[in-house]
Amino acid sequence: MDTTRILIELNVNGRNVSIYSDAGRRLIDFLREDLHLRGTKEGCGEGECGSCTVLLGGKAVLSCLIPIEKAIGQEIITIEGIGETGKLHPLQVAMIEEGGVQCGFCTPGMIMSGVELLNRNSKPSKEDIISAIAGNLCRCTGYQKIIKAFDKAAQNISMGE
Repeated sequence: MDTTRILIELNVNGRNVSIYSDAGRRLIDFLREDLHLRGTKEGCGEGECGSCTVLLGGKAVLSCLIPIEKAIGQEIITIEGIGETGKLHPLQVAMIEEGGVQCGFCTPGMIMSGVELLNRNSKPSKEDIISAIAGNLCRCTGYQKIIKAFDKAAQNISMGE
């Protein structure tokens, strides 16, 4: 099979990346295999579960559905790119404190959806939170602890913590 190699230039987690890759690959495969950023999980591979959510140009997207060509020239943030060195993002802290993390498989995608929400709405309502995570499936928590964690993170962010 002859595949076309293309130059992928983009910014991932604040770092400029320039690498040749096969055309037509999915963004999730590029992140996990080429860049070794394995925090982004693949659940269904069909855009149904939200485990592969990353921020592309500031928007939460399902990386299993995005051809790598769509990401060229864009800024991508993965779960590895939030927070600071040695300091978790407030949403990560709240998820731990409120028990929103159980098996952990959905957690990276759930958090990325939450980061996008909190970036555009620092005081989300419960309905805003529910809407933001509507595409993220979790089989462990029943969502109440996750919703509580998102609310707590929003309060902590607005208080400057």
